[in-house]
Amino acid sequence: MSDTVLDVLLYLFETYSDQEPPDCKPGAADQDVLREELLKAGFGEPEVDSALDWLDGLVETSAPFAGVPGDRSIRVYNEVELRRLDLECRGYLLYLEQIGILSPVQREVVIDRLMALGSGTVDKEQVKWVVLMVLFAQPGQETAFSRMEDLVFEESTGAMN
Repeated sequence: MSDTVLDVLLYLFETYSDQEPPDCKPGAADQDVLREELLKAGFGEPEVDSALDWLDGLVETSAPFAGVPGDRSIRVYNEVELRRLDLECRGYLLYLEQIGILSPVQREVVIDRLMALGSGTVDKEQVKWVVLMVLFAQPGQETAFSRMEDLVFEESTGAMN
């Protein structure tokens, strides 16, 4: 099976998105149950383990960074980020920030999680889903999540604004 880490994450997101996001990091027993469920669903062991590590990283990076970017800060991407996030992805992140869906701190969490996917070049669709997962995992972001969800499904159906 040629599933990617993002495929496993999307499966989890679609399966559990109608439940409340966890307030704290799941315990080892919970993670073992989830791991077994994903393996039974047909995902490969390396992808499942990487997806669970990705989720652990999401919980860890959801806390504020030591140097919180200001509202008027400008993001300068490093060489690795530039190779993985093309102009369309970077422009989309800026757009989401400008329309108030992402804060500068959330942008950094999204970039961190995009880089942690472990795949090559990231595309705009991957950015959309990672943004949804990041917003879902953060308490108090229901409005931003709903706006992003509307954007994702509106764009996927080809509707015009």
